[in-house]
Amino acid sequence: QVQVVESGGGLVQAGGSRRLSCAASGRFFSINAMGWYRQAPGKERELVAGITTGSRANYADSVKDRFSISRDYTKNTVYLQMNNLRPQDAAVYYCNVNARRWWNDNYNDYWGQGTQVTVSS
Repeated sequence: QVQVVESGGGLVQAGGSRRLSCAASGRFFSINAMGWYRQAPGKERELVAGITTGSRANYADSVKDRFSISRDYTKNTVYLQMNNLRPQDAAVYYCNVNARRWWNDNYNDYWGQGTQVTVSS
């Protein structure tokens, strides 16, 4: 019903930048929110940034001054601009889409496969 595909991961040096993209496709009525989570080896998955209807965004404190999330409503796509990357940012980044299939349906979470971001020092 809802497909979520991330892209943009890769290897970047500390201090560099990277932009992640996440596109939602398939059959759905509307998207309430989109967000980025990340999980490093041995760590729990954490919310990096989220954006809701009306482009209301929130960030983890660790990335607030460096990352920026944006949403393209036309393309059903969310972006995560990552600047001044640190080795601590290295993780698999997952895109989350909170959507409903029709107007009276419950909102459900849909996840992408994840994209690896590696930061070298």
